[in-house]
Amino acid sequence: MLVLTLTAPRTLPRRATFPPVSVRRDTFVLWSLVGLLAVTLLWPIWMVLRGAFQDGAGDFTLAHLQDVFRDPLLVQGFGNSFRIAACTTILATLLAFPLATVGARYAFKGKTLLNAFVLAPLILPPFVGAIGLRQVLGRMGALNALLQDIGLTSEPIDFLGDGGFWSIVAIQSFSLYPIIYLNLVAALSNIDPALEEAARGVGAGAFTRWRRVTLPMVRGGLFAGATIVFIWSFTELGTPLMFEYRVVTPVQVFDGLKELETSRQPYALTAIMLAIAVSLYLASKYIFGRSAGTQSTKASIRREERPLVGWQGIAAAGLFVLVGGLACTPHLGVILSSLAVQGEWYGTVLPQAWTGHHFTEAVSHPLSAGAIRNSLVLSLLAVVLSMAVGLVIARSLVRGRGWGKPVLDGLVMLPLAVPGIVMAFGMIALSMTWPFNSGTLKPYTDILGATPNPFPFLVLAYAVRRLPYVVRAAVAGLEQTPAELEEAGAMCGAKRSMVTRRIVFPLVAANLVAGALLAFSFAMLEVSDSILLAQRESDYPVTKAIYALAERLGDGQAIASALGVWAMALLAATLLGASLVLGKRLGAVFRA
Repeated sequence: MLVLTLTAPRTLPRRATFPPVSVRRDTFVLWSLVGLLAVTLLWPIWMVLRGAFQDGAGDFTLAHLQDVFRDPLLVQGFGNSFRIAACTTILATLLAFPLATVGARYAFKGKTLLNAFVLAPLILPPFVGAIGLRQVLGRMGALNALLQDIGLTSEPIDFLGDGGFWSIVAIQSFSLYPIIYLNLVAALSNIDPALEEAARGVGAGAFTRWRRVTLPMVRGGLFAGATIVFIWSFTELGTPLMFEYRVVTPVQVFDGLKELETSRQPYALTAIMLAIAVSLYLASKYIFGRSAGTQSTKASIRREERPLVGWQGIAAAGLFVLVGGLACTPHLGVILSSLAVQGEWYGTVLPQAWTGHHFTEAVSHPLSAGAIRNSLVLSLLAVVLSMAVGLVIARSLVRGRGWGKPVLDGLVMLPLAVPGIVMAFGMIALSMTWPFNSGTLKPYTDILGATPNPFPFLVLAYAVRRLPYVVRAAVAGLEQTPAELEEAGAMCGAKRSMVTRRIVFPLVAANLVAGALLAFSFAMLEVSDSILLAQRESDYPVTKAIYALAERLGDGQAIASALGVWAMALLAATLLGASLVLGKRLGAVFRA
């Protein structure tokens, strides 16, 4: 008799069946990463807090904070910073919301190209755009010249107004609204259309559906993007400096570096900025983010974009062209300034004489050439560090089974909330304490001394500040790749290092490259760290060189503009490459 024995086929489990020791190993790796971030991120922050809350004897005190609030000029600085941040966030939201609604729900001719067009402001740091905005909107700028030529005005209008306040708000709003736009598009795409159809079925009108269904469902995405914009504009150093608007907290911190060894006031100012930024971050992540998560889920069916034709399609495209065109005004001003012969664009609509010589000067001038070299080296080193650490962090968060993942996740995303000026100030304070001020390390870690060497701290600042980009890109890649492939390698006897090298890395290479591109380009154009940490011209990165050149008489502003155009080209290329890989997930990179 023939007996057939049927056995169930062996299938790989969905989760790895590593021995119990792997849990201990995962936990050890996870907390080692927490320790690394504690040293590189929390230590500089602690130096700021220690300086703000300790007296000369090392005892706890609130006197330094009280002194800040007793100084009318410092209080006015906080008030101006809040007004700038609030106005910037409101205006950026008003720009982004209609664009995101149309972009997420409707199809019209040229939509793909126009979607890229409205993201163009991201390719220019706001403080570089200040050069172009002054050329366009200044009293002897292009717009006043146009209005006088056509007879609408007889005297120049002060468009920059109020010492530059509204100019700062305008340029930051038009530069940062894409961050809110990206978050809103992602949130709107995740709304289940069945919910809105249900509201329509009970007789709710368009405005009621928007107010009672759509707005609550996108609140998390809206607040996430708005938080980044508020923190960014509240702590922005470069743009107020370019407009000589000095009664704002970031500039007051910058000016306070001169008295850092004798006064604790700069520490107190920085600590207050940090408290505000972190409070907003926590509110975004754990209050609005959690409530949004409980209110909405990913759409069960794909939303069909409604086609717009005729005048409706023209109106939709016109909205994108109008907002994108206004937002690109500073870019146009920077480009024209880089092409104008010195002294030939003053009181006229367009430059009266043109040249391409400034682009050559931008890469050959001793100051700018050295700055480009410095930024390339610093940014490449920072990206290598971010990629090496970021991949390990991403794998621990997605695949690891160690205890304490929320701690690691919160720490790795904290740089999105901690202002760059706080990190830079903390590293300056760190360089003044043991062991960095000792005889052995001082030549390599001095920042404010006679022979400074800020490079180690600049690399560290760039790497820590841009680490979230690499981690989020790698996490997105890991979440899209099946864990069974790694488990198969482990079950065949491969060690963790080999599995990472031969399986994990190739699977997420494209995402890592996208994150690395973002990290590299934003490190190249980092403002606060560069301006605060680099004190000598020979150590200047690109952004510090642009600031220094823009303040010089003669052709300094033209060379700075040309250097800004090179920076625009770099950031445009990297954002394009990252968006091709990450798609709509690009918005998650700019989320608190």
